[in-house]
Amino acid sequence: MSCWAGLLSTCARVSLLLLLGSVLFSCSSLSDTVPEFALTKIEESDIKDDSGKEPVTEDDADPEDLEVFYPTDQWQSLRPGQAVAAGSHVRLNLQTGEREAKLPDRENGQSDTREERRRKRLGKVDVDANSFTSEELKKALAKMKESEKAERKAREEEVRKKFRPIEQLKEEFEKLNMKIETDYEIMVKLISKFNSSASTLDEKVAALYDLEYYVHQVDNAKDFLSMGGLQLVIEGLNSSEASLKEHAAFVLGAALSSNPKVQIEAIEGGALQKLLVILATEQPLAVRKKALFALSSMLRHFPYAQQQFLKLGGLQVLRSLFRQKGMEPLHVRVVTLLYDLLMEKMLLEDSQHGEQMEKIQQYQQVRLVPAVVEQGWCALVPNLLAMPEHDTREKVLKLVGVLVAFCREHYRGDPALGTTLSLLRSEYEELAAEEQREGDKDGYFRELLGSINTIIQELR
Repeated sequence: MSCWAGLLSTCARVSLLLLLGSVLFSCSSLSDTVPEFALTKIEESDIKDDSGKEPVTEDDADPEDLEVFYPTDQWQSLRPGQAVAAGSHVRLNLQTGEREAKLPDRENGQSDTREERRRKRLGKVDVDANSFTSEELKKALAKMKESEKAERKAREEEVRKKFRPIEQLKEEFEKLNMKIETDYEIMVKLISKFNSSASTLDEKVAALYDLEYYVHQVDNAKDFLSMGGLQLVIEGLNSSEASLKEHAAFVLGAALSSNPKVQIEAIEGGALQKLLVILATEQPLAVRKKALFALSSMLRHFPYAQQQFLKLGGLQVLRSLFRQKGMEPLHVRVVTLLYDLLMEKMLLEDSQHGEQMEKIQQYQQVRLVPAVVEQGWCALVPNLLAMPEHDTREKVLKLVGVLVAFCREHYRGDPALGTTLSLLRSEYEELAAEEQREGDKDGYFRELLGSINTIIQELR
């Protein structure tokens, strides 16, 4: 029994040794044939580099430092932070503990080469794949930023040249607001300069010239009146200086135009008498022109002034201008003024509006038509038809057309007038026919021809 027990113990030990040997052999064989599944324990000391520092992991890597990984047909280790192209095969080597990647296998067992993949990715652009390092990418990005900054700066400079900064505009507007003066303030300064004894003749004339611009406006003319400027200008009509007299009359006429309040103050201030004196005495043509302008502005739409004008012998003063040499430019102005005054009176009397009754009664006191007939205007006006200017003839024909109702007998007995009208009709028939041939059926000469025919018809 003891012999068999010892034999069994020896056999068991042998079997155990054989089993351990086979296990060791299997492990060694497995390690040689399948290295990718090798179990390797990586100690903490093994992941440090030669300097003793831990390498940068993928999580710690700067996104700008990521390098592009170019896979091949073989497994290659991936460094921390490297970007892997989509579609690549990635594995973890259990033996080394590193990630590895390669290109996927193609169906025919081959994979694209690195150069082919680069050409597919970049097309026809010939770029060296090894040139895209992190440093080069940083430099390229920096250049792009510098280029964008330079372009933005150039655009800002261009805009700066075309437009001024808002701060500068605000500053300039503030300065302008400080210097802005109202019309009232400007007129005060101009009146003060005109009235100052320290001002020279040229300065006074310049002040009047500027005042004429402002007093055209009705409200400014009223302010001009309230600040005493109107009376100063009226007094200026007595000046011994022709230039002052001329510009004073010019300012007065501008202030009087369609401004009843100023008209009343002017006639009460003696302006009418002074204007008639200028027209009746020896004065330069320029002074008389402005005086006639001021007189016309005072008389229009102001029946009281018209009545005073007739009482002061205004028509005789105007008629005397036709006897003086060098006053021809004033003739048409006088004719126009008479025509306007006659038409103004006739149109208002024909209207018969209830709200105009008071004004109609005022005009009825103005005996203008009898004065015109009595003072020989019926014979004087047609003589102006001999003037060659078409514009002058037009204005004279208009006045004759109005006067024909009051001067019919005189005109019928005036053979010179009949001859003149016949000659004018022949002349304007030719001119009107020429206008019609040119396609102008209602032309200027046709209108003048109509006026002539109407007068001739009235005198038959």
